Amino acid sequence: MAAILSKATAFTNLQTRRHISFIHPISNLNPCKSFFSLSSTSSPAEKVSSLSSTKLTPPSASEFPSWAYGPRDYFRFEILHESTKSKARVGRIHTPHGVIDTPSFVAVATNAALKGVSFAQADEANQQLIFSNTYHLMLQPGSKIIKEAGGIHSYTNRGGTDEKRGGPFITDSGGFQVFSLAYGSVAEELSSKGELKKAKNNNRFKNQNKNLSGKDAVKVTEEGVTFRSYRDGSKILLTPETTVQAQKDIGADIIIPLDELPPFHISPQKLAESVDRSHRWEARSLKEHLKDIKNQAMYSVIHGGLDKDQRTKSVEYLTSLPFDGYAIGGSLGSNRDELKDLLSWLMPLFEKNERVKAKPRHLLGIADEINIRNAVPMGLDTMDSCYPTRIARHGSLMTKKGLIHITQGKYKNAYGEPIDEDCQCIVCRQHDRAYLHHLYKASEPLATMLGTIHNIHFMNDMMKQIRQDILDNKI
Repeated sequence: MAAILSKATAFTNLQTRRHISFIHPISNLNPCKSFFSLSSTSSPAEKVSSLSSTKLTPPSASEFPSWAYGPRDYFRFEILHESTKSKARVGRIHTPHGVIDTPSFVAVATNAALKGVSFAQADEANQQLIFSNTYHLMLQPGSKIIKEAGGIHSYTNRGGTDEKRGGPFITDSGGFQVFSLAYGSVAEELSSKGELKKAKNNNRFKNQNKNLSGKDAVKVTEEGVTFRSYRDGSKILLTPETTVQAQKDIGADIIIPLDELPPFHISPQKLAESVDRSHRWEARSLKEHLKDIKNQAMYSVIHGGLDKDQRTKSVEYLTSLPFDGYAIGGSLGSNRDELKDLLSWLMPLFEKNERVKAKPRHLLGIADEINIRNAVPMGLDTMDSCYPTRIARHGSLMTKKGLIHITQGKYKNAYGEPIDEDCQCIVCRQHDRAYLHHLYKASEPLATMLGTIHNIHFMNDMMKQIRQDILDNKI
């Protein structure tokens, strides 16, 4: 929409349906993950030959079956309240594996595993929706392994013998990570963990290692995007159809179509071509999905960078198709103010008719406290980020008064002081700041586990209070 470097990293580095019957819209639209500003000045898309997007148009809404626009018995969004003060709303997303109370924080489990805690511990901290990454799961263990295990819910044993108790999953297409290999974020993170270094020293593919990352790592054609596995150097073609098939194997409740993520600094013409290509890929993904739905919902991904015309075009086209929800992706600016400004004019575009308004909206890769408080009044329903779990690994713990950095010496003698005096998580009930300071200074693995449990619990407590404030029309 991320642990592999989250789409929320840039902002961190700066400081850090109502359930209705759907009507089939007939449209003759012919249109001309996200989050941080990618630094490259050229895109793999720019290497595409003159078979350009200006000569190709995505399918119109009328090319999709009319039944696809109808209500789903396995997935629905129920709007409980709309604030009189803003566009904020409280709702419930009903999925085959449980309910998601919205607005909601979505924790990131890149490799179908949260960093530092088990799913059972996260569930105890009231975590509902979990975000996993198709790119990584395709490479390890492989989507077929997860399918043979009965899908991601069975494979992870989330919820134990009662899968519905454990909660739902969402997976992305893998496109964000693939394109990021060319722009640096994934390459840098893998390199820092030794993955690329080990891969490049592997004699099994020593002649291939120079193309594992960087500007030559990704090749884009109309068919899809080709890249090399950082694990064994094998060449992989990711297409709209293959990523959907992989997500069918994985079995998440909500899946994402393949899209192209261009760099932030890109010419208007190349941006328009990229948006058009994403539309064609997303339409192909949707057609593949509708062949065998398997009780999964599919969200589209709205693109266009900071360009109002491209974003508007993307909303108009993708909301005309029978997607189950909408994700806001692509380059969303270089700081919080740019994101806030973008959402201020983008989100009203989803209010133009009841069919579109009645579907959930997800913000890809952004879910720190400040951005959540900026996004919720504009009508966002769910937001994912690895931010709370990642900062916990480095000793930053969340409180109502702001972050505390528990490794600081002033906490050495903080006897009897919980992380947050109002928090009722198991960590705050059982341990004080002095003990946590010791665990982090001693590099004890228990420190990461306890810090992560607290931060996840804090985020979900915060979202619960935000929902109550919306119900009270305070937001």
